[in-house]
Amino acid sequence: MSYIVKVKICGITNVKDARAAVQAGADAVGFIFYKKSQRYISPSKAKRIIETLPPFVSKVGVFVDEKAGSLRDIIDFCGLDTIQLHGDEDHHTCHRYKRYGVKIIKAFRVKENFNLKILRPFKVDAYLFDAYVKDIPGGTGETFSWNILEDIQVRVPFILSGGLHSGNVQKAIRMVRPYAVDVSSGVEKEPGKKDHGQVRVFLKMARSVDQ
Repeated sequence: MSYIVKVKICGITNVKDARAAVQAGADAVGFIFYKKSQRYISPSKAKRIIETLPPFVSKVGVFVDEKAGSLRDIIDFCGLDTIQLHGDEDHHTCHRYKRYGVKIIKAFRVKENFNLKILRPFKVDAYLFDAYVKDIPGGTGETFSWNILEDIQVRVPFILSGGLHSGNVQKAIRMVRPYAVDVSSGVEKEPGKKDHGQVRVFLKMARSVDQ
């Protein structure tokens, strides 16, 4: 029996890549609204892509310390159902965003001295663990030491990110048993352009891990 893990394909910038992700079986697609990212997408372009998606595919907006008013405008305009917060948002900010009618994922950048106690105040729908790279909030393609998360006990689901690709995703899943995995650069030809073959292989590998 396979271990059932959810898969999010992040950094979507065009309709063809979104369709390829969905056809391969992705549970969620991510749109990055952080202007300094190589995978930034404008709200108007994201909205056009989202309108082509079928039901039951989660639409995730990725933000980094976005102003509350702007964030809510983008949620409503694009029709997002989940937001992923990659900045310095504290637990009070995350709690306020609950009023916006979306699921909330709080990202944490992990390095060797990472203390799991910092998670406790955050009453969110999921945690996301990504690699720590100085001054870069995400999308680096770097991994971190997964053994930090072995035997982790948390009260909400967690998502594993950071440097995943078809060659290491099964090992990662076996080690930490995440609720979901999140990939962007690991299935790309170049930043913002997905390799559809790699998307299919990644999904196949992620979904064929023995229980």
